[in-house]
Amino acid sequence: MSTLEHPAGPAAAAVSAEDLLEMYRRMVTIRLFEQSASRLYAQSEVPGFLHLSIGQEATAVGACWNLRRSDGITSTHRGHGHCLAKGLDLTSMFAELMGREGGTCQGRGGSMHIADPGLGIFGANGIVGAGLPIVTGAATAAKLRGDGGVAVGFFGDGAVAQGMFHESVNLAAVWDLPVVFFCENNHYSEFSREQDQHRAGLAARAAGYGIRYEAVDGNDVVAVAELMGGLVEGLRRGEGPVLVEADTYRWHGHYEGDPLRYRTSDELDEAKLRDPLLIARARLAELGTPPGTLDDVDASVAADVEAAIEAARRSPLPDPATIFDHVWVEEEDPVEPEPEQGERFRMMDAVREALTLEMERDERVYAAGIDVGEGGNVFALFRGMTEQFPGRMLDTPISESAIVGSAVGAAMAGMRPVVEIMYMDFIGVCLDALMNQAAKLRFMTGGRAALPLVVRTQFGAGRSSGSQHSQSLEAMLAHIPGLTVVMPSGPVEAYGLLRAAIQSPNPVVFVENRLQYGLKDARPQADYIIPLGRARIVRPGRDITVVTYSRMLQEVVAAAEEVAGDGIDVEVVDLRTISPLDRDTILTSLKKTRRLMVAHEGVQDFGVGAEIAALAANEGFWHLDAPVVRIAPPAMPVPYSPSLEKAWLPDRVVVADALRRLAEVGPR
Repeated sequence: MSTLEHPAGPAAAAVSAEDLLEMYRRMVTIRLFEQSASRLYAQSEVPGFLHLSIGQEATAVGACWNLRRSDGITSTHRGHGHCLAKGLDLTSMFAELMGREGGTCQGRGGSMHIADPGLGIFGANGIVGAGLPIVTGAATAAKLRGDGGVAVGFFGDGAVAQGMFHESVNLAAVWDLPVVFFCENNHYSEFSREQDQHRAGLAARAAGYGIRYEAVDGNDVVAVAELMGGLVEGLRRGEGPVLVEADTYRWHGHYEGDPLRYRTSDELDEAKLRDPLLIARARLAELGTPPGTLDDVDASVAADVEAAIEAARRSPLPDPATIFDHVWVEEEDPVEPEPEQGERFRMMDAVREALTLEMERDERVYAAGIDVGEGGNVFALFRGMTEQFPGRMLDTPISESAIVGSAVGAAMAGMRPVVEIMYMDFIGVCLDALMNQAAKLRFMTGGRAALPLVVRTQFGAGRSSGSQHSQSLEAMLAHIPGLTVVMPSGPVEAYGLLRAAIQSPNPVVFVENRLQYGLKDARPQADYIIPLGRARIVRPGRDITVVTYSRMLQEVVAAAEEVAGDGIDVEVVDLRTISPLDRDTILTSLKKTRRLMVAHEGVQDFGVGAEIAALAANEGFWHLDAPVVRIAPPAMPVPYSPSLEKAWLPDRVVVADALRRLAEVGPR
């Protein structure tokens, strides 16, 4: 009977001999896959790192036994067994380990990153604990769809020390999600013993989160399958999350090549007495299965594994010409419409109206974040939307890693989440979810993973918010390949760009300036949308090009109007999208004006202006009649005192003075 089609069955029905024989076959498959992977690694046919789960076969098979194809799992860096138990084929997995084009992820992921969202496998993960926020997203998608789906997040005892574990379990409890957090407790965190890493057990932790806890012998596949059968059925009926602790043991080291100085051979010999395969064979014998039948299974699986290895070896290495494939999805480049001039509205109205329209037109869109629901967001942008969209404006705990990580999982599961990080400064708290998950998973899965998600946040210096609530961190985010970074400069741009961001197939960080929420402009037509990655000429000119974005645009335009009285004609370019950068518009403008200035609110060193200056030097050098000028705050934390903050943050006076100086440099 196939894993992909296995029915859930009664909650705790006795496992038949036929079922147990199939479980045994799957465990043998995992065992021989891992042993073969070890051999191939020693022969240098598997590059990179290799982490094996020999000894833990029963947890993978038992936990996945009652899952449907559409149910989601997340895995660990030791995840081959989970992927095989959920239905992945041997050949593509071996090819992936070898870095071949025929690999599950076209050789882009390797041992630690195998995934196939089409089978509900949302990824093994090289970051300890990182799969747990993602699995809450898969469970969120299942709950929003109301299709009875469940999710299982595998993790090791070492991940319990991660903040992502706490945030994920707590979020799942608060949202009452259909998820099992499944701990494969093999008693070692890398080289450290479990008792040296924790002072509280998982039973106590589960009680602290207010969720159910179950313990099971992780080497007994029948015990695991029967327990999980009941739990999965309960989750399908609407029962809340569960924390399962399966006691097991890994026979090999943390990684292949681990010298294993931290445990004794006697300890390993004792653990092998509880070999999951031996336990299953003994039980099958009790049920009357002839030993010859089991030997035939062993031989059949061995032949399948060897055939898969040979097939994987025949797969070619990826063509270097495909190196940029799957970094992100190339979007259509439609003609940008002219906005109609309606009644005036504020930028805060633009954000709300764009989200409202997208939620009306696409039921996959939902919003989540700290106080975005009942509170309507800290700036009251979304007040009343919980009544308009019941169950789709979700309040979260103060858990940035869980907020963004769950968005990753929900996007992979087919939703289009729009999640909020209250202040841009807090991006650092959830940087793994952005940098290692949202930005990389499409590439590392060879394009199998879809990541249509938006992370909204805001920033803005000038109101004495201090160093931890004022930072403009777009340069850091733009340096992460795979992320789209958008910074609107006013209400019309906020409306059109946010709609485009929500519709985008790529992960987008959408950054608003809170000092502009009251800024007014004429409301565009409802279907107005601005293509991402395209700058605009705000003010045509012939003498100097100034590239800017976000709130600094108003300061630059004011300065340009001032110096026009001195006969200096300034062309102003609003980037709108920081990454991908609209290089063509910048270079075309530079070719006309032959002088370039960049102005932004992020600190100058290593900022967006530095990238644009490099672009001008590399590709626009022969158009330059003067050095590129950067207007930006000095590289230091944002001051609190108004007098210091005013001295730190450039304004229209600083810009105008710099324009006058630049106009005097070089030929006229």
